[in-house]
Amino acid sequence: MNTTSVVPVMDKLIIYQIFTRLFGNTNTTNRPHGEKSENGSGTFADINDAALRSIRQFGASHVWYTGVLEHATQTDYAAYGIQPHDPAVVKGRAGSPYSVSDYYDVDPDLAVEVPNRMAEFDALIERTHAHGLRVIIDFVPNHVARQYQSDAKPAGVVDLGEQDDTTVSFAPDNNFYYLPGQTFVAPAGNTNGPARLHEYPAKVTGSGSITATPDSNDWYETVKLNYGINVFDGSRHFDPIPATWQQMLDILLFWSDKGVDGFRCDMAQLVPVEFWRWAIGRVKQRYPRLIFIAEIYEPHLYRPFIFDGGFDYLYDKVGLYDALRALMEGHGSCYDLTRVWQQQSGDYAQHMLRFLETHDEQRIASRFFANTPWAAVPAMTLAATMHTGPFLLYFGQEVGVRAEGSEGFSGDDGRTTIFDYWGIPEWQGWLNAQPGEQGRYDGGGLSDEQRQLRAFYQQLNHLVNGSDAIQNGYFYDLQWANDNGQSIGYDAHQLYSYLRYTDRQKLLIVCNFSAHTTYETTVQLPGHAFATLGLDPMRTYRFTDIFLSDTQVEAVGREGVALSVPPRSVRVLEIKA
Repeated sequence: MNTTSVVPVMDKLIIYQIFTRLFGNTNTTNRPHGEKSENGSGTFADINDAALRSIRQFGASHVWYTGVLEHATQTDYAAYGIQPHDPAVVKGRAGSPYSVSDYYDVDPDLAVEVPNRMAEFDALIERTHAHGLRVIIDFVPNHVARQYQSDAKPAGVVDLGEQDDTTVSFAPDNNFYYLPGQTFVAPAGNTNGPARLHEYPAKVTGSGSITATPDSNDWYETVKLNYGINVFDGSRHFDPIPATWQQMLDILLFWSDKGVDGFRCDMAQLVPVEFWRWAIGRVKQRYPRLIFIAEIYEPHLYRPFIFDGGFDYLYDKVGLYDALRALMEGHGSCYDLTRVWQQQSGDYAQHMLRFLETHDEQRIASRFFANTPWAAVPAMTLAATMHTGPFLLYFGQEVGVRAEGSEGFSGDDGRTTIFDYWGIPEWQGWLNAQPGEQGRYDGGGLSDEQRQLRAFYQQLNHLVNGSDAIQNGYFYDLQWANDNGQSIGYDAHQLYSYLRYTDRQKLLIVCNFSAHTTYETTVQLPGHAFATLGLDPMRTYRFTDIFLSDTQVEAVGREGVALSVPPRSVRVLEIKA
């Protein structure tokens, strides 16, 4: 099989992910383990009209505001009625945004005026919509902060754990799992000292570790929520509906009512698919256009989570990301790309969300990954154009953020910290803020190379937004017609070629993943491809690059298309008679 047969669905979203605490921070102090008062924090207000205008002009359709929900932190907001957290169960000074401490509130770090924090977030939603962008936020359903307590829940809402029977390890209507007779002990290796909190009985840790003494590499700062699966014996108790199901549905509806357009669901695979089917169906009865994205890493769960659970999109990490990363690092093969699309062809390819960077992944430009942002040119082009489904860009990717050095809790690992207060030097060049002012978001502080890199990403977004073939078209793999010496100079380990086509537009796309080799080759389009495109292989066609080069080739169809493809480059050739 070399072509997709599923009828495409027009859903080519371009999601721009913002780590909200870092995005607008103009502070350059950057003291490791620094407090907010030293290193600063971006706010909702920093995502101003200039920022949103630039994101819209960049070509994005959605903004994923990461780290919005209130989470455990070492910064003291007790004066505002927010419960302090024991530093022993907080990772980093700022804390993990996935250690949610109140599902009904927003992170006070992100507010100009802490008492007005929710109104400031509401204003950001309104501002984002005014610029023609849709809003995605995180929903973190599997686990909560070890000291979870909602200070902002609406009247009548029962807090998590409030009605639990803590004398038993499991009950279907408990929100948490307990270890009766055992007291929680924070890991000895954590840098913030021994825990002062008294958790008795101890709860099961967010990762599912059934221990009162999780180690320092575990999710020790979180506790796992109970959706009716007994983690001690594996039995399932979904009838009657468990209490946690209804409480989490209420939370989803609370944010949907505020105008949020979608949820990126953290570690969705750790929550039973039966809950997702029940909850997503009910949310979509009220908000049919709202989207759900699953963070998921188990390919055998892809189909159940889409067709049973009701998710619109799933992370394509174990698949295209892994294959592209290997190629970008110089040890992969384009044969892996054929394998990935064949496994994902049929009825769910358009449900996969493609990306090369997120807050969890290493930066492309870091020494831990490709060591150059330019390795992304063929990989990101392919990720964006191979299918009709959405793709994601992480803020700073477009200016080559390297994430060098240790920020504090985050080590020197090539990732931009999610745990620490920090300013990102390369990104601040795009912010271009004067002292005491908000960012201009015009790139006034970028180098020429950074401007060129950002121009590539913007051109890619505009290519996708303006192409009927990429938005709506079918896919046809050309590797089988060019490998094994069929086309002189064609290295099928480093070159990948394919067609995207509709009745209105036909594209030949060729990607060169080699860091050093220019390929002089003739790409063959077999007779079957011409028949599929509805074209005559005996006619002469003009192949014009509509993306990054001024390449234009005239060729008789059956004779192939003679091309010179430089290292780490692409050709997106429109086919016209």
